[in-house]
Amino acid sequence: MAQQNSFYSMEELKDMGFKSIGADLSISKKASFYGVENISIGSHVRIDDFCILSGEISIGDYIHIAAYSALYGSDAGIQINEFANISSRVCIYAVTDDYSGESMTSPMIPDEYKNLQKAPVYIGRHAIIGSGSVILPGSEIGEGCAVGSLSLIKNALDAWWIYAGIPAKKLKERSKGLLEKEKEWKTCKIPIKVIN
Repeated sequence: MAQQNSFYSMEELKDMGFKSIGADLSISKKASFYGVENISIGSHVRIDDFCILSGEISIGDYIHIAAYSALYGSDAGIQINEFANISSRVCIYAVTDDYSGESMTSPMIPDEYKNLQKAPVYIGRHAIIGSGSVILPGSEIGEGCAVGSLSLIKNALDAWWIYAGIPAKKLKERSKGLLEKEKEWKTCKIPIKVIN
């Protein structure tokens, strides 16, 4: 009996019609993509089972998006920069409904009856988002920022700080030691050719 691969092959990914894809990808066949023509995926990226990616999304190199995470980019967009990590069950929204009761909600209602809140989401290099966190439209997560599990992010978070809570609050500075590790690793690794 032949073993079935749970990840898409490069040929399968090319045939899906992504805006662009890099090399060395581990994309689960159980992940769901909507509007693939608006999604760019860099090299050395892993997207696990049951993730949902929809709308304008740009994923850099060396990114891991863990199981059950959802990225809703809409036309505002989500940008995830190299070495960032999205833990399991994280939800990132570049669009959300107005919950005030002044307008209707639901994707089944025409836009003229809703008051959608849209703004791009930016996640910096080496940022890590803890499991179960929610990131709202307009959030900017600085380079090296670490967000604790079950946090709510709704604004800009400073680079190289650790945040946690609802809403996320600044707790303490994060070490930049990993930048030395990155430099060391980059000097000794063998480059992988990017396939377009």
